Parts: sequence; structure tokens; C-alpha cells
Amino acid sequence: MTFFNRLSQKATMTLAAAGMAVAMAPTLAQAEDRVSAVHAFPDFLVYTKTFLAMVDDINARGEGIVQIDVRGGPEAIGMFQQPAAVRDGVVDMVHTPGSFYGANVPEIDAMVASRVTPMEARANGGAALMDQAHQDRFGVKHLGWIDGGIKFHIYMNSEPKFNEDGVLDLTGVKLRDNPIYHAFFEAMNATTASMPATEVYAGLEKGVVDAAAWTEIGIPQLKWNEFLKYRVDPTFYNTDIGVIFNAEAWNALSAESQELIQSVVIEWEAKSYADRQTEVAADAKVLADGGMTFVSHSEEAGAAYQKMADDAAWARMYERIDGGGAGAEMYKALRKHYAGE
Repeated sequence: MTFFNRLSQKATMTLAAAGMAVAMAPTLAQAEDRVSAVHAFPDFLVYTKTFLAMVDDINARGEGIVQIDVRGGPEAIGMFQQPAAVRDGVVDMVHTPGSFYGANVPEIDAMVASRVTPMEARANGGAALMDQAHQDRFGVKHLGWIDGGIKFHIYMNSEPKFNEDGVLDLTGVKLRDNPIYHAFFEAMNATTASMPATEVYAGLEKGVVDAAAWTEIGIPQLKWNEFLKYRVDPTFYNTDIGVIFNAEAWNALSAESQELIQSVVIEWEAKSYADRQTEVAADAKVLADGGMTFVSHSEEAGAAYQKMADDAAWARMYERIDGGGAGAEMYKALRKHYAGE
């Protein structure tokens, strides 16, 4: 082979290598996983702010690995339709209360009536049980329990009434309902009306409802305190807001993407728990300064009130999973991990 032939061959190989590099460039650029997501609540609520901050954290650490594209909240997909949307692959990831799809994954009631923190449930194996239940029943992964440790109050526009045992009596009260506490409200004879959180302000304004349950924080942001003037103590239940991910979409992610997302969500279980505790007293002060009256049960009646709430949640789950038959093992395990029984 002559010098010129060798030079020509070398040039050809160089051009081929360059062409291969150019051809590979788009493939390398596409290696970054893309995830679509929506959130149940409006942007101004603290729970959504937590989620969006967590997404920012994932995206900052995930440059070149994975990026989450948030498509919006209930204006993009209705809050009660979002769980089905992630199950069906319309979106990859949803930030939502578990009770919105509790009929499909009844085990979520263990979080509702939980006596442990998200971190304790993570450490004792409860979180793994919850994830498995989600995968088996709903085709999604349950990545984490966010903003846990926040409990609920009933807020009313007229002074609360109590039965002969000193427990709240909601006879004649038109109460905004939600799947998380429907059974509990029925036990107190409430007349309930189910509606998304985004419609409650108008419902209160028009008299469609005259009471609502909500968490210890968020009422001032929702402005429901313009109508609701009484808060019933003590608290009951826990927020059950979680991050769920379509199982097929999750399995399609790279191992690096999966590890990054999961680890950040676990970090935010603890971070959001701590952050929310500092806001409970602050919101209570805003409500008190605005003229809201806090009405308490006696200690004995308050314990009965809380037990009524917990019993309603556990009984609902027991029935839905056949806790006396095929679901007995799971029921006992969840009570052990979430209620310490």
C-alpha cells in the first residue's frame, strides 16, 4: 500500500469516526430521563410548595440524569382524577393524598390513623408494605409520605354542639366531605357534601356547606376563615399526602434515576415533617388573632372522639381488604407498623 493510499485510508477512518460521533451525539443527549408530574392542590398551598421544592431539588441534582416536568395542578387534571391518570400512564408521577384513591388501595388508611411518623414507618418496614400494596393493587409505586405529622380539625361557622357524652354532635351540620374522613363524619351524624378543596370557598360563601375539616395549617391561605369561626379540638387523623409513580414508567427509568428520585423523596419525608411542625403554631395564631374560637372537648370526651376517628379508619380498611380472611396478615402487619399494636 502506497503512502497516499495509507493516508487516504486513514482519512476515511477519521471521517467515519467523526461521523459516528455525530450520530451518537443525539443518543447521548437523550440518555437523560424525563418525568411528567402533576400535583393535587393549587400552587399557593404549603403542600404544593413542598412538592415543587422537592422537584427543584431532584432536578438540580439530576442534571444529565433525570428531569421532572411539572404540568400543573388541579387545573391540568382534576384532583380526584389524578390517581387514575398516573395509574393509566397519562402522567408519570403525582403528588396527592392517598385517600383520593383509597377505594383502590385501602391500606392507605393505615397512614390516616397512624401513630408513627413517616420516618418511623420508613425504618420499621411500614413504608415498604405500603409501597407493595400500591404496586399490587394500583400499578404504581408509593415513593414516600410527604408533609406527614400534620393532623386535622373540624372548622365550623356556628358554635359546636356536643352529645350527652361530651362528644361533638354534627346533626344538622352541612359538612364538606372527603374520602379520608367520611366514615368518621357519618358516626357523628353529619350531613355531608363531597367537593374539591378548590370549590369549598364558594360552597361556604353560598351556604352549600357550613363546616369543613382541614389540616392544622392552610386555612388562612385558603381564606376559609372568612366564614369558619370555630375550631374543634383535639386533632384527629394524619395527612396522607404521598408521591406515587406509574410502575411501568418507573421500571423504564435508569437505575441511577430511580436511586436519585427515591433518595431525595426519603430526605424530604424528614425535611417536610420538620418544616410543617414549625408552621402549626404560626397558623393557629393567625386564626386566633382573626377572631376564631377554639372549642375543646374534655380530656375524656376528646379521647373518645379521637378513638372514634381511628376506629372508623381501621374498620373501613378491615372491611375493604377482608381483614378477617384473605387480608388478615396484611391488616395485622399494618397495625403493627403504623399503630404499634
